[in-house]
Amino acid sequence: MATKVTPRSEDYSRWYTDVVKMADLADYAPVKGCMVIKPYGYALWEHIKDGLDRRFKATGHVNAYFPLFIPLSFIQKEAEHVEGFSPELAIVTVGGGKKLEEPLVVRPTSETVIGHMYAKWIQSYRDLPVLINQWANVVRWEMRTRLFLRTTEFLWQEGHTAHATAEEAQEETLRMLDVYTEFAVEDAAIPVIPGRKSESEKFAGAVTSYTIEAMMGDGKALQAGTSHFLGQNFAQAFDIRFLDENNERQFVWTTSWGVSTRMVGAVVMVHGDDHGLVLPPKLAPIQVVVVPIWRDDGQRTVVLESVRQIEALLKDEVRLKVDVRDEYSPGWKFNEWEMRGVPLRIEIGPRDVAQGQVVFSRRDVPGRDGKHSVPIEGLAGSVQEELMTIQADLYRRALQFQEAHTYAPRDYDEFRQAVSSGFAHAWWCGDAKCEAQIKEDTKATIRCIPMDQPTGHGPCIHCGKHATERAIFGRAY
Repeated sequence: MATKVTPRSEDYSRWYTDVVKMADLADYAPVKGCMVIKPYGYALWEHIKDGLDRRFKATGHVNAYFPLFIPLSFIQKEAEHVEGFSPELAIVTVGGGKKLEEPLVVRPTSETVIGHMYAKWIQSYRDLPVLINQWANVVRWEMRTRLFLRTTEFLWQEGHTAHATAEEAQEETLRMLDVYTEFAVEDAAIPVIPGRKSESEKFAGAVTSYTIEAMMGDGKALQAGTSHFLGQNFAQAFDIRFLDENNERQFVWTTSWGVSTRMVGAVVMVHGDDHGLVLPPKLAPIQVVVVPIWRDDGQRTVVLESVRQIEALLKDEVRLKVDVRDEYSPGWKFNEWEMRGVPLRIEIGPRDVAQGQVVFSRRDVPGRDGKHSVPIEGLAGSVQEELMTIQADLYRRALQFQEAHTYAPRDYDEFRQAVSSGFAHAWWCGDAKCEAQIKEDTKATIRCIPMDQPTGHGPCIHCGKHATERAIFGRAY
């Protein structure tokens, strides 16, 4: 199976598509730009969803659901919002065989319809804060699509909150950025750079947008999650007001934030190799696969008896798959589970049974270096320890790659070279014209202005003007 995968070094884009399809994550749908998420890919998304949803609820958020169809007039109420989304809108003009009185937009994001509902629900300061998240699909008419990374329809969560003060809304915006950072690091084993978007890169309708930026295996950036301080823009557009403690009418302050199925693509590109997926144990649909090995029926009986013992020890501890298919050889099974990125493979043959042991084979460490024998006694604890080690090592490896491909160029020539293979961490004067010229020259954009800023100042990497902030520049998906 692995021989069919285009090597990363030969064509990274083709490698990515090969892995997504051959690992059975997704396939192309009949409608251009859409995808079918297959069961294995959806199981990976479910673990992403569970990791995020648990954190949302721990921070006081609740789930709800809002309509897929939004009146076009809603989108048009917030000027910056409609300007930003107009090129991507899918609009329904006929329903039930009749022309609609008002066209309906297929949800590109839900700030407008949720703003309409919040205006009905929020009357008093006692109604605040409102902390709602929804898991949904959205449609944005993309011209250039790629499985999981950029599709016309995709799945995501979008949080929408309303607050009595700007300070509370800003605190919420940054809290959710921290939630995304924690999830990326702890569950996805992906190092990210949290920061603020430039004015030209912010969400349409936001006052300030924040992001977590990740580096993929080819050095390009991927926006892995965003959190937006919307100020009172949508509150004023939809008249979301409340009576404060002094009995005075005030506009609320709102936020929105989201992570999508793009995170599946990030996991593939950060950790995968020429043999297929490499999945972090916390997200893997199957954490451990047991592959028994035998040559004849006598050995089969002996080995399967031990396999049943192993299954009893592990089935309640990990997401386990026991592969006892007779029609495939052990080598074929090894290749399949490598392609699917199962973090830990347990091999057991007659000799292992006789010695009361199994062989651990780590997906993230190829060849013999990733194999070692482990006693069956105490196996559950050994498996848990091994999975924790794999999780930590995947993050460490990804962080080392990011650090090795993040540069601090001293001049514009070095800057050009840096963004061709990774991130450039450089002073920026804050001028949008300067930013646009950099993009035209290098195809690199400001990924974020990191939250962690150095003291002092320096010359802008492009124009040499006085600059007080450093930005992360990179080419992006």
